[in-house]
Amino acid sequence: MSNATLQPETAPLRLQPEPLVLASGSPRRRELMQSAGYRFEVRAPLLNEPNEVAAHLPPAPHAEALAYFKACSVADAVPDSVVLGADTIVELDGRTIGQPRDRDDARRILSLISGNVHRVITGVALLKADHGRRLIQHDVTVLRMRPMSQEEMTAYLDGGEWQGKAGAYAIQESGDRFVEVLQGSLSNVVGLPMELLERMIQAWMHGR
Repeated sequence: MSNATLQPETAPLRLQPEPLVLASGSPRRRELMQSAGYRFEVRAPLLNEPNEVAAHLPPAPHAEALAYFKACSVADAVPDSVVLGADTIVELDGRTIGQPRDRDDARRILSLISGNVHRVITGVALLKADHGRRLIQHDVTVLRMRPMSQEEMTAYLDGGEWQGKAGAYAIQESGDRFVEVLQGSLSNVVGLPMELLERMIQAWMHGR
């Protein structure tokens, strides 16, 4: 992936730390930041999921830890930059659900979530290696997935949108037919809570 600085075409420029690096291979996070007017470069994190260190943690600390580990995996290579890491998981009845391993695992996950209220949690980490400074928070969105028939589930799996998605669905694509946001941020479900990110960057800029 190119490390060239990404410039939004229409959004106004934002007050932000410079330079800013997004430690993510997610095109959805990149698009959200571009649309919001952030100036940044992209570096893919050197982290294989799932991470054994975070596996024993409850859902919210789990997401925060993975976001931090992603930022750390990039930070040493760009010590004068502020690095942004993020990780999104789904929580159902206290259980952490990440990305499906394969199609069968995606069906298992959708079967668990189908007809149930669940939470999407995204951990967000800002890190600057040369100062050792870090800021880590998370956001939560509550959703309900309507019951999916086996035919609907098979058709959805055939479309491939489950790949690389926490909870095996993408609300920004055809998954929105099945999922309703009950409380919280929609961008959080897409992969990066932009309202929280704005507050974190403001706190960072003001030294809080």
